[in-house]
Amino acid sequence: MLVQRVITALILLPILISAIFFAPNVWLYAIFSCAALAAAWEWSAIAGNKGAAQIGYVILTAAMLALTWLARGWWPWIMAISAIWWIYATWLLTQFPENFDGKLPPPISMAILGQVLFLPTILATAELHAMHDGAYRLLYVFGVVFAADTGAYLAGRALGKHKLAPAISPGKSVEGAIGGLLLVVAWSLTAGVFAFRADNRLEIVEIVVLSLVVGVVSIVGDLTESMFKRLAGVKDSGTLLPGHGGALDRVDSLLAALPVMALGVHLLGW
Repeated sequence: MLVQRVITALILLPILISAIFFAPNVWLYAIFSCAALAAAWEWSAIAGNKGAAQIGYVILTAAMLALTWLARGWWPWIMAISAIWWIYATWLLTQFPENFDGKLPPPISMAILGQVLFLPTILATAELHAMHDGAYRLLYVFGVVFAADTGAYLAGRALGKHKLAPAISPGKSVEGAIGGLLLVVAWSLTAGVFAFRADNRLEIVEIVVLSLVVGVVSIVGDLTESMFKRLAGVKDSGTLLPGHGGALDRVDSLLAALPVMALGVHLLGW
């Protein structure tokens, strides 16, 4: 399993970095849209769809992604909708499992929610990429999520005693989450200062605070996908990526992190 994970990462990482640094903005949007379509296929399966229904949902998502690109002038509002969802999702996590009675939401609710997850995220990649030093800023967000995940894994294994969300993901601990956020702080004080060209104390503080918010939200994104998978009775969203599960399993944290980072950067006027 570990070997598969490493091989998959070694294949995907150069592709990701090359796309971020060399692909034109519209092509970057298209590339990430392809990843969203793979995740949409898996999300539709989690919702209980098969065959033609899954294909139809992927086609719908493709059309919505095209419309979202045309409506990108409204992108801060689209990010705000995403942020509101993730605030609500945080509350849902605290109420689980009583709030769902062991059942997934109705199919129409799952279909709409999928669009709320995918559309702002893919648009956020393009908007961050289009900014000054956009390639570095976009890559920085991926680093925040990686730091939160890696720090949580290492700290959780070494110190984890208190369960973070036992009904959703028993392997995650409070100590792990804290360790992940501490690594996010370290990442923000190094790569963040560089990516955003911070040259005074206030800007550095803003980078650290925003990165911490994004780190927390990335954990919420991970737990939210786990919550819906638990309701659906599945362990992984798919088998697309050997050693990693499905596409949705790899982007769950990014679904929350990217829109919140884009909105934060906009609000701070960077």
